[in-house]
Amino acid sequence: MIYDIDFETMPRETLEVIQLKRLQATLERVYATVPFYQQKFKEIGKIPSDIKSLEDLQSLPFTTKQDLRDNYPFNMFAAPMDNVVRIHASSGTTGQPTVVGYTARDINSWAELMARSLVAGGASRGDIIHNAYGYGLFTGGLGVHYGAEKLGASVIPVSGGNTNRQIIIMKDFGPTILTATPSYTLHLAEVASEMGVSFQDLKFKFGIFGAEPWSESMRNEIENKLNLTAVDIYGLSEVMGPGVAIECHEAKKGLHIFEDHFIAEVINPETGEVLPYGETGELVFTSLMKEAFPIIRYRTRDITCLNPEPCICGRTHLRMTKVSGRTDDMLIIRGVNVFPSQIESVLMDIDEVEPHYQLVVDRENNLDILTVKVEINESIFSDEVKELQVLEKKIIKDIKEYLGVSTIVKLVEPKTIARSEGKAVRVIDNRKL
Repeated sequence: MIYDIDFETMPRETLEVIQLKRLQATLERVYATVPFYQQKFKEIGKIPSDIKSLEDLQSLPFTTKQDLRDNYPFNMFAAPMDNVVRIHASSGTTGQPTVVGYTARDINSWAELMARSLVAGGASRGDIIHNAYGYGLFTGGLGVHYGAEKLGASVIPVSGGNTNRQIIIMKDFGPTILTATPSYTLHLAEVASEMGVSFQDLKFKFGIFGAEPWSESMRNEIENKLNLTAVDIYGLSEVMGPGVAIECHEAKKGLHIFEDHFIAEVINPETGEVLPYGETGELVFTSLMKEAFPIIRYRTRDITCLNPEPCICGRTHLRMTKVSGRTDDMLIIRGVNVFPSQIESVLMDIDEVEPHYQLVVDRENNLDILTVKVEINESIFSDEVKELQVLEKKIIKDIKEYLGVSTIVKLVEPKTIARSEGKAVRVIDNRKL
């Protein structure tokens, strides 16, 4: 099933005509209303009418998260505040929060794209959606909520937290679609087991998980523990929120980008050079339909590549591979690039440990030390110290063979690594302190 078959299966030639028309209108809008973009055009000696093709977009400068912080809170808005009906913001845990606004038309467009996303992920009008994404300034909860209502499905706005109560609601209300972060989903499975509730007895068919990078191994773990089909959804507040791209449940081979609303590029993160399809680099987005907060060539810091091949589901838009990590949470350990998701892939293949881990980086005598803390399984908690030491050595060996980096592994007791109701905190880098 496809929610908007006209746009989602559009021939590329037709799509590119629409993209160019919408791009030119967006550039005229930001040039007329946003001083930041007026200055950027001035610096390169261009005006919006100079952009006569999609390729010409590559001549424009990038927008970065720091640009948004420098214009905090509302200086990047292209609509007067009288027309802004919603404001979201990032947590600001790594600096000044980034603030985004939406007009009524923006909210409707977002709901439409989320309805598309939910259908691609397996939902339909008759489903009950258990929405465990956080509500509030974070875009996840309300994004899913409005999309579910646009689709005509029933939505349970449970948000994050109150995990025991969520399990009771799952039993009593019979939801069929689960939406949450992948790390919180595994926490739900853990709490359900403690309460004597089996997901085999619940009614879930599909789960739509995002807001943090997660590996294929974690997908397998979630599908096995929760007895559902798990698909990946992608979005970010600066571009819109969730619903920028999503896997279809038919293929689960790349996330369909809704290109009638966004132009996607992949660049070399060091040089800014645009890379061809199939090459891995940093994802860049330009919004085409936003009124309150349009953004031009925004550097997401997410690492992926683009695939132009049509999918078996019938959708024709570009697909992006699952995000493997970020350029700003990528760890460089003694010259080796390491993403948390790569460590996760190794850990998920080891039966004796749980999918809860944390990476701690220290610097001793000018040498980087990476410590992998991972919970052991309840079944081996009482094993002899010697047997646990053998398991530690195995994990060290597997990580070394896979990534070429030496680590320290610390096995910790079950349930001792802090659980997250939102994005999991995977990395503690003490070198930055």
